[in-house]
Amino acid sequence: MHEVLAILIKGGPVMAPLLFCSVLALTVVIERWLFWRRVGSRAAVEEMLALVEGGEITKAADLARQSDSPLARVLASGLAHRNPSLAKALEVAAQREIPALKRRLAILDTIVTLAPLLGLLGTITGMIGSFNIMSEVGLGQPHAVTGGVAEALIATATGLLIAILTLVPYNYFNRRAEEEMEEIEYYASRLELVLGEQASKS
Repeated sequence: MHEVLAILIKGGPVMAPLLFCSVLALTVVIERWLFWRRVGSRAAVEEMLALVEGGEITKAADLARQSDSPLARVLASGLAHRNPSLAKALEVAAQREIPALKRRLAILDTIVTLAPLLGLLGTITGMIGSFNIMSEVGLGQPHAVTGGVAEALIATATGLLIAILTLVPYNYFNRRAEEEMEEIEYYASRLELVLGEQASKS
């Protein structure tokens, strides 16, 4: 732990915002992971569609409203506004869920871009310090110069590491959001077909 703290101090003042970026990224990743873990199940949606097929639309709507899933909320909105326009109600509800699916992903995207730039800034300021040392002591003490260069590169390495470790979950959660929208379209189409069949029988 002491060695890690020493490295952070050697990286210079820019290590503070880099540390903040890493903590923020970790917080968002944990929050998004818990979100997708909570809404990933399709059991409630399948049960709801089974109720609709059985003609128990009220029970299906109640079950959908009790669920915390964006998909269930879209289908619940469709059932609640199936007259006069089921398709339009499903479309509007799906559009309303997009911000929830992509919530805080812009933070991860910003950190992926910002962290390497902060690291580069730290390296540049560190190099400036090294050149100042060189102008004062000359080339007679190479260790003083190379030590400053090595410390300056810590910031760049840290920034790149944070960006790399943030990029993977960012792409994963972004893909999960796209897959969820595809699932919403699929189940919305199934709901339309089931209600259409019921309307044709009556």
